[in-house]
Amino acid sequence: MSQSVIGLVKTRVDAENLVASLQDAGFLSSNLSVLFPDKDGTKDFAHDNSTKAPEGAATGATTGGIIGGALGLLAGIGALAIPGVGPFIAAGPIMATLSGIGVGATLGGLTGALIGMGIPEYEAKMFEGKLMEGNVLIAAHSELSDDLKRAEDIFKTHGATDVKRVDNQAVKSV
Repeated sequence: MSQSVIGLVKTRVDAENLVASLQDAGFLSSNLSVLFPDKDGTKDFAHDNSTKAPEGAATGATTGGIIGGALGLLAGIGALAIPGVGPFIAAGPIMATLSGIGVGATLGGLTGALIGMGIPEYEAKMFEGKLMEGNVLIAAHSELSDDLKRAEDIFKTHGATDVKRVDNQAVKSV
């Protein structure tokens, strides 16, 4: 995916509603990412970045069952421990980014993964801080400008904050 619209919501319920609206608007589950701190005890299922697919699949199934709803249907959902940050639940393309081999060491954990998505470092640190406070990061990925505009509108309708359009070159506030 060369572009994404990202934003923050305050609760998992807000995230469920936003994700459901994006799906209703035609976004595939595989083109949506969600990231939030794991404060509800799925830490027991967290894995580090060096684990292999079978363990990740088991984690994803367990976590998906705990979350349910629109978030539980997202691609690649699972719990993971981000070095220096703690346990998180992630789904979609961001899960692949965060669980990639060596992400923690080479990119600096969560901030590094966000920078890798095209977010400037100062904004990536802001997003990390807001995630640590309990906010939920959602991203809608697409190659099509019309899809991205539709996603921006949906994010705004649902009261998302810090909405940005991310591409390989820059991040634009919307």
